[in-house]
Amino acid sequence: MSASSTPAGPESGRVSMPPASRLPDREPPRRTAVEEQAAAFVEHVGAVALLFSGSLRALAKRPIELREIANQIEAIGVKSVPLGLITGLFVGMVMALQFALSLTQFGGLEYTGRIIGLSFSRELAPTLTSTIVGSRIAAGIAAELGSMAVTEQVDAIRALGADPIKKLVMPRLVAATIAMPILCVLSLTVGILGAMAVCDLQFSLPAGFFLSTALDATFLADFWNGYLKTPIFGMIIALVGCHYGLSTRGGTQGVGRSTTHAVVVTSVSILLADFGLTNFFAFLIPK
Repeated sequence: MSASSTPAGPESGRVSMPPASRLPDREPPRRTAVEEQAAAFVEHVGAVALLFSGSLRALAKRPIELREIANQIEAIGVKSVPLGLITGLFVGMVMALQFALSLTQFGGLEYTGRIIGLSFSRELAPTLTSTIVGSRIAAGIAAELGSMAVTEQVDAIRALGADPIKKLVMPRLVAATIAMPILCVLSLTVGILGAMAVCDLQFSLPAGFFLSTALDATFLADFWNGYLKTPIFGMIIALVGCHYGLSTRGGTQGVGRSTTHAVVVTSVSILLADFGLTNFFAFLIPK
């Protein structure tokens, strides 16, 4: 052995170290069901907000899709008139029957017109009409756009260089915003007439007295408190329906799921928005 060689072993003064062990990769913590639902909710809200902002930008671009807006007003508004009238009529009749029966026990039948006029103007006509008619509108929008999404018609619109939001979302948003206030007024009118007929025919409360007391108790601020909520309800209906329609995947089963989700989310969103808007308009439009 040469003198320059270094002996191996403990005499050399070196201590052999074991190879460094690699720590196992930690898996990211799994989210709970509540966290999954919260994340999905935030994603849906963000997607709806993007649809709304995109629709506003599309509305500012020329040309404006006036023909398509008119077609959607007919599909959304005109074809929803029978449902809105039936909703207002029977809700008014049932409310008149319930209040008249209850107030008769306390000798206060003459207050029926005041209660019906005030409750219908502020809450029942705008909210119930928007909830029931809006479910029909949102389901139709989601089914129509969902069918276009699963058959790649939306992709074809993009391939042709057009904007699907301008062609599909913006006309429905404008149409629903215009149609819902009109449907609310029709429902309110028919509901008051139905309540007046029930009180006159079943409880011998003169129709003229019912109408005069209802008008005396209802101020213009009460009407505006309910009426100004309906354009916002219309926006919610159109945006939710378009969102679930455009995000449809999975063929005909996906269309069914999107339609169901659109109906449920529209109804819940209108009720949540109603609470917030009622508080807002109560301070904005004092009596």
